[in-house]
Amino acid sequence: MDVTQMINELSSSSTLFPDCCLAVSKTVITSLISLLPKKPAFTLSIGSGQGLLESLISHSDENVSVQGVEVNSSVNRYIAEEDMHVVPGTWGLYSFAQHATAWMFVYPRDPKLITRYMDTYGDQAVELIIWLGPRVDWPDYEPCFHHSSFSELSFPDIGLMEFEVAVVARKSESMQV
Repeated sequence: MDVTQMINELSSSSTLFPDCCLAVSKTVITSLISLLPKKPAFTLSIGSGQGLLESLISHSDENVSVQGVEVNSSVNRYIAEEDMHVVPGTWGLYSFAQHATAWMFVYPRDPKLITRYMDTYGDQAVELIIWLGPRVDWPDYEPCFHHSSFSELSFPDIGLMEFEVAVVARKSESMQV
């Protein structure tokens, strides 16, 4: 099934797809589009996996660009080749992240990677970070945001499954240029 067909078949109820960790729906995609920056700015999805969520977003609104980063390019099935980037390992940082306006972490594996991105590139162009994952995992990630310039947190209801949560982290007013 191609991405356009998947978009047309999305319902208002979140559904799990084999190629995506996050349950998706029309509501989830529309909500994420409303949060993400518009072109020429772009969002970098760090740990994009097969890239289904990122592709659903980009194909649903041509004014939103979501690029992916993963440790192995062969994992990607949905993101356009020119928008897919590779790092040498799970701890590798993608230096072009400093030019993204938003970062997205979907079911990340370790808070330390998020902290490394914020410490290394968080003072550059990035304005917001979207964390999407299991509600039970959030307490492990919350401290890395509270101890960073991205300490203004909101928890928008974007239509996720009851066991998932969306967190939007913005730079605190005192940290903005």
